[in-house]
Amino acid sequence: MSTADRTVTLTYRDAMREAMSEAMRADERVFLIGEDVGRYGGAFGVSKGMLAEFGPERIRDAPLSESAFTGAGIGAALNGMRPIVEIMTVNFSLLALDQIVNNAATIRHMSGGQFAVPLVIRMCTGAGRQLAAQHSHSFEGWYAHIPGIKVLAPATIADARGMLAPALADPNPVLIFEHGSLYNVSGELPAEREPVDIERAAVMHAGDDVTLVAYGGLLGRVLEAAERLTGRGVSAEVIDLRVLRPLDEATVLRSISRTHRAVIVDEGWRSGSLSAELSARIAERAFYELDAPVERVCAEEVPTSYAAHLEQAAIPQADDVVAAALRTVGRDG
Repeated sequence: MSTADRTVTLTYRDAMREAMSEAMRADERVFLIGEDVGRYGGAFGVSKGMLAEFGPERIRDAPLSESAFTGAGIGAALNGMRPIVEIMTVNFSLLALDQIVNNAATIRHMSGGQFAVPLVIRMCTGAGRQLAAQHSHSFEGWYAHIPGIKVLAPATIADARGMLAPALADPNPVLIFEHGSLYNVSGELPAEREPVDIERAAVMHAGDDVTLVAYGGLLGRVLEAAERLTGRGVSAEVIDLRVLRPLDEATVLRSISRTHRAVIVDEGWRSGSLSAELSARIAERAFYELDAPVERVCAEEVPTSYAAHLEQAAIPQADDVVAAALRTVGRDG
């Protein structure tokens, strides 16, 4: 078997680790900084073993100050390094909001292009693991509102492994949101890392009757919904947004021009959400293509509960997606 034909089985966590290790072997400017990324191996085990290979100068355990170590990453990027900043969970990124929004996102613009900030910030996002209200947020839609940054949401193992390299090559800050429910998911990939596009959405399942749009940790549930809809005689196309800023609306609009129906699935709250933005763009640019109102399946507008049954009731499930899709095709389920 040739090298090109070989495959490996990786978890999403392994894929992220492999991507960081490959980047650090290829470029001595790349380093990782964050809380517990060194001796502990990362809060979710993503950097486990990397300290032994790369040493404490490149796997840097930081104090419990998101603002400080994110600022250190920005400073390093301004001085020619290629830092990867790990913020343990998305809620902790609020403590670095000034650094991300007021500094990293604006410096290139405010300097008239004289200074670039080639910075990657990784963080865990999402609910579904009984971590209660303060550790179950999905704030990626907030960050997708901010000019000057790129926002990625790898939903597959291939994207987990492949998105980091082009993100590090980008002259502007890139935020990567890793859904916590995906770390243990495993799958088979080509042994040789293939290039990954961080500009466009991906069609994950072809269909003709309705377009289902999702990203991140909910993609699996939406693909499950598409399979169940097939059994109900409804052909659903599934689009993984992958890149939340800038949004690849062209791929979504092309799909809707064939299916004439859309369901947007978003783990964020409905009000002011990414789903609201995408729904508005569909209404602005494809209104006459629609045969039914755009449906949105979002999290309930409550703090996420610790109790498992309440948590599951609050976040989108495959049943909710199926019901929304059936409504768009004029069936009550």
